[in-house]
Amino acid sequence: MKRLTGSVAEIVAVLKQEQIALNQKNENVEAAVAEIIETIKRDGDQALIDYTAQFDGVKLEDLEVPKALIDEAFQRIESEVLEALERAKANIISYHEQQKERGFTDFPSQGVIRGQMIVPIERVAVYVPGGTAAYPSSVLMNTLPAKIAGVSEIIMLTPPPKDHQFNAAILVAARLAGVDKIFQIGGAQSVAAAAFGTETIPQVDKIVGPGNIFVATAKKQVFGQVGIDMIAGPSEVGVIADDTANPAYVAADLLSQAEHDKLARAILVTNSEAFAQAVDEEIERQLRELPREAIARPAIKNNGRTIVTDTIEHMFDLMNKVAPEHLEIELEDPIKYLGKIKNAGSVFLGKYTSEPVGDYFSGTNHVLPTNGTARFSSALGVHDFVKRMQFTYYDQAALQAAKPYITALAYKEELDGHAKAIEKR
Repeated sequence: MKRLTGSVAEIVAVLKQEQIALNQKNENVEAAVAEIIETIKRDGDQALIDYTAQFDGVKLEDLEVPKALIDEAFQRIESEVLEALERAKANIISYHEQQKERGFTDFPSQGVIRGQMIVPIERVAVYVPGGTAAYPSSVLMNTLPAKIAGVSEIIMLTPPPKDHQFNAAILVAARLAGVDKIFQIGGAQSVAAAAFGTETIPQVDKIVGPGNIFVATAKKQVFGQVGIDMIAGPSEVGVIADDTANPAYVAADLLSQAEHDKLARAILVTNSEAFAQAVDEEIERQLRELPREAIARPAIKNNGRTIVTDTIEHMFDLMNKVAPEHLEIELEDPIKYLGKIKNAGSVFLGKYTSEPVGDYFSGTNHVLPTNGTARFSSALGVHDFVKRMQFTYYDQAALQAAKPYITALAYKEELDGHAKAIEKR
């Protein structure tokens, strides 16, 4: 991996510029997606059928996946995959149940009641990529927190396979997670359909789930009409390790993200030049054995970075400024460093807690902020599927006591109607 040298500020500046370069706005995609959205708004189901034929090479007779196909998927799925999905589901539920919020009511003075209600979003769409990027684990991660939050209806959007043979694990995961309906449409057109509704696709209140640049751009363009989870960029991992770590473990973890995408980022920060060299050698050795070498190698070559610093403080200072999607701490007694981490999507502590533990099994969510947005945003969770609704009650005596303060501010802001609405009472 390429070495970066210099002060913490200089290195961070280089990493930020590289991050920006990986996420340049594509004007052609923006325009194409805008046209797709307008066509869906105008032509509804027929536009979905036409775009599916154009982009996916599939002529649809029904937009909804028949329940018989889902039943049949349970016959096709490998028993070990089914068991893994069921165990992952249990862990995701047990973790996310603890995220549930409670409302409150208080009585600050005579005749005054205030409070906050936690109200679930009514209808959510979960986008699930098809083809080689068909991830049943993401179905669970996006759907189960919504179910726990109390969302009334969850629909799934996924592109139809050309051979009409759906990935069995995707359909099984959807039923296990409690998806109400599955529609076999993908791309920007499915996002538009969920945002505005068609004759068959119900209009939703929020759209979540990963997708390609067209899906991400569509989510960005319909935001405001509906809520979205986030605009996800290329996957990224940061590893903080010293010479007590195992170079083979660290190399494998860097490659586990590099195999996602040629634009994926892998960053190692260490205080040992010898360890950095050992990791480089391991990466090359393991790359030659990796089935997805054609993806991982350019990701490592172009976006893999190694930084050797003097102190552990500098290591954490760097990573906090990068704010990686995944952050692994491979130091002795890693839990003691947890308080040093300010910005990361999800943190993995210790040499045995490889990032895929979180991807597939621990129950922590793997839908995470990328592109440094972990500075101000969080992993997907139950909180993403609820609203916090305030309520207030004043009786006449309480309003009379508050009147001079309300009207003083209203008149100061030259909003006489506000003041008079109080005075009339």
